Amino acid sequence: MSLATMFKRNSLLDERSTLITSVVLIVGMLAVVVLHALPPDHAWHLNGSVVSLLGKYLTYMLLALAVDLIWGYLGILSLGHGAFFALGGYAMGLYLTAQQAPLAPWQAVMAHFPVAALAVILAPGLLALIFGWLAFRSRVTGVYFSIITQALTFALMLAFNRNEMAMGGSTGLTRFDELLGFALAGEGMTVALFVASGVAVLLAFWGCKAVTRSRLGRVCMATRDAEARVRFIGYRVEHVKLAVFVLSAMIAGIAGALYVPQVGIINPSTFAPLFSIEVVVWVALGGRATLYGALLGALVVNYLKTVLTGVMPDAWLFLLGGLFVVVTMFLPQGVAGLMAHLRRRREVTA
Repeated sequence: MSLATMFKRNSLLDERSTLITSVVLIVGMLAVVVLHALPPDHAWHLNGSVVSLLGKYLTYMLLALAVDLIWGYLGILSLGHGAFFALGGYAMGLYLTAQQAPLAPWQAVMAHFPVAALAVILAPGLLALIFGWLAFRSRVTGVYFSIITQALTFALMLAFNRNEMAMGGSTGLTRFDELLGFALAGEGMTVALFVASGVAVLLAFWGCKAVTRSRLGRVCMATRDAEARVRFIGYRVEHVKLAVFVLSAMIAGIAGALYVPQVGIINPSTFAPLFSIEVVVWVALGGRATLYGALLGALVVNYLKTVLTGVMPDAWLFLLGGLFVVVTMFLPQGVAGLMAHLRRRREVTA
């Protein structure tokens, strides 16, 4: 098979997977909304708690997209993306808290939704910009980068645990009542947040797909596969890494902001390194460098977590670790890679 033919086939498969993923997301959102609108006594009715749980899954899927963008296409394994997720969550949490009680003087500006919405993007983006500039400028790569990202999120967890931060200490921010003047406990707000999360996932998926198909995306993949050669050609690799890293952090911040009103709490445990490692497991299970694999992995793992923690809560972490080992050994390309392999075998035998 010639290189041109292979490239054309990969492009067609990419377009088909993008279309299928988009259709599944849209149909899934519409199905949830319709089932929720059914009478409460109907067998297919979805109550508000289920819709809220699905909305939480969508925010996790959005976070998985952010990680896949830098890990799958740029080759940067971040073990601290939970920090950007948590920063976006705290920005939204401050706004929600301000609707029922006054904030500290230096936080009072967060009582305005436009400012809070801007902080959701800028807080994780600015942290990623400073951290990434220092790391990439020093050419920190591989496992060393993973370690310092984990150290970053651990340091933030310790900082936000302190009462001096005026962020609720170890308890965090909770007891939110309303958003934009509407009660969070209302059924309409539950559905609205679910739809907002779904739309955010869809737009982020399209945006990340556009990035990976662009010239920037091609340079990212070339950097992932042969960074020294890309530098030799004349590209400023650190600038490419920084741009995509900041974009990924902003997506994670938006995910955190959508997570908080649906869960009703944000605390320093979100900064815990274990959470960031879990996100990596989602992406690894679904399949790196596919985007739709990250969405699938986040959905499957969190559904299993919801079910199994109710049945065997003490064993969940062992099951998660075992799942990661099995995927690493037998499914290095994840579920998406397995599906692609089966599709190629079917084409060969046809």
